[in-house]
Amino acid sequence: MKKVIALVFSVFAISASAAEAVKATVHADQAGAKINKEIYGQFSEHLGSCIYGGLWVGEGSQIPNINGYRKDVFEALKALKIPVMRWPGGCFADDYHWMDGIGPKDKRPSLRNNNWGGTIEDNSFGTHEFLNLCEMLGCEPYISGNVGSGTVKEMAQWVEYMTSDGDTPMARLRRQNGRDKAWKVKYFGIGNEAWGCGGNMTPQYYSDEFRKFNTYLRDQGQNRLYRIASGASDYDYDWTKVCMDKIGNRMQGISLHYYTCTGWSGPKGSATQFDTQQYYWALGKCLEIEEVIKKHKAIMDKKDPQNKIGLLVDEWGTWWDEEPGTIAGHLYQQNALRDAFVAALSLNVFHKYTDRVKMANIAQVVNVLQSMILTDQEGTGHMVLTPTYHVFQMYTPFMEATYLPVDLESETIQCSKEYFKEKAQTADNTTRPCPVLSASAAKTTDGGIVLAITNVSLDKAQAIDFELPGFKAKSVSGRILTSKNVADYNDFQHPDVVAPKEFKDAKLNKKGTLNVKIPAKSIVVLNIR
Repeated sequence: MKKVIALVFSVFAISASAAEAVKATVHADQAGAKINKEIYGQFSEHLGSCIYGGLWVGEGSQIPNINGYRKDVFEALKALKIPVMRWPGGCFADDYHWMDGIGPKDKRPSLRNNNWGGTIEDNSFGTHEFLNLCEMLGCEPYISGNVGSGTVKEMAQWVEYMTSDGDTPMARLRRQNGRDKAWKVKYFGIGNEAWGCGGNMTPQYYSDEFRKFNTYLRDQGQNRLYRIASGASDYDYDWTKVCMDKIGNRMQGISLHYYTCTGWSGPKGSATQFDTQQYYWALGKCLEIEEVIKKHKAIMDKKDPQNKIGLLVDEWGTWWDEEPGTIAGHLYQQNALRDAFVAALSLNVFHKYTDRVKMANIAQVVNVLQSMILTDQEGTGHMVLTPTYHVFQMYTPFMEATYLPVDLESETIQCSKEYFKEKAQTADNTTRPCPVLSASAAKTTDGGIVLAITNVSLDKAQAIDFELPGFKAKSVSGRILTSKNVADYNDFQHPDVVAPKEFKDAKLNKKGTLNVKIPAKSIVVLNIR
């Protein structure tokens, strides 16, 4: 694998000389809210090779499969304990007509993907294929319904088809297509990005559309829908305010989309070739999601002080240029250690606001944007796990654990936005801070503590002494994700360049203090017993 980057911007360099240990506290005696497992949700859109060639190869494929699902991908996702998966989009959702994707596969009409490269799809992956996959993975399905080009009747019939066990027309059609028992479908999105590709609506108009569509989405039998409104893009706080005012408790959740991206027009930068300034800028940009969540949360808190309406960050992650030589519009990008930091830092933020943030869905699960998995584009059956996959796997103990506050002082790098001033989608024109250290902790369901620590410095190791009031620690073990270069990534020839290893530099002293020495550019997750 070629080396792709030289980190040379000395203005951001931090001395690697030894320093006193940083003092920190994990407040085990101050338990907060439960960290919803749905924060570790995934997103699967009909985009590029996410579905076809990623999740699905078909029963007749020479690539090993389970009823058409790629066996290696399925097993990797099963190991990740995915709690929820969103489908079929994204922008694709508001061009998707679900009846084209049911019935005998040889009778299904083909479809031109108008949003993503004009690809012709055969609709062999539809409602049955998605919901059966969710059952096999043990995860909740999250359906995005078509408001933009669909009808109220079409959406209402889809809910009936999936969830009715009665003697209804759509339930009979489902049985005719080979599925006797209704599926359990909890999460249902009424439109996607209604402010953009989902219809270019105003928030006032969309709120009326939501109310109309929602009227006819009836709960079937014992199934109860968790209705999700199409929410704002990053800094559009007025969208949230209008929806909270005009939709209110008719919805159980509202979405938020936030990408670590330099803007929507022009080059976005390479996933694997970047300099020091671009590295720290990306981390500062991803951390800005905290301020965005706080402002949307403040609007929601006024209208919904009891936190009955969830904030769902159902699209997030990095968005870089497509890899050279790949198909335009398919958004196939590599995934470096830098992306792993974006994942870890973002998850740490979601943990902090889990009282309001009820779900998050990284974009996307296979072969698109900041994916968990990359499969080959030549049909040879190769698969590779990305650094982001490893972060999600290391963080699995946080699912359903109880949030614990952490006090941790850190040096902060002030990264100027000047570098991207023509393209950056930003809230203001000031510098963007990037703390060197970040940590998140939780009390696990088995009574232990899970503690995640990130050190984003490119050249300075950190010693941290953690006090653990309210918890008597007896043992500690952990794993570390790091590499020689922050631009390192895994490919089909070198699948384990960035992979977790056992971490041995965490010790408990006689006073019960946890002493950790965390190397530069590394992510550590500790299990404390």
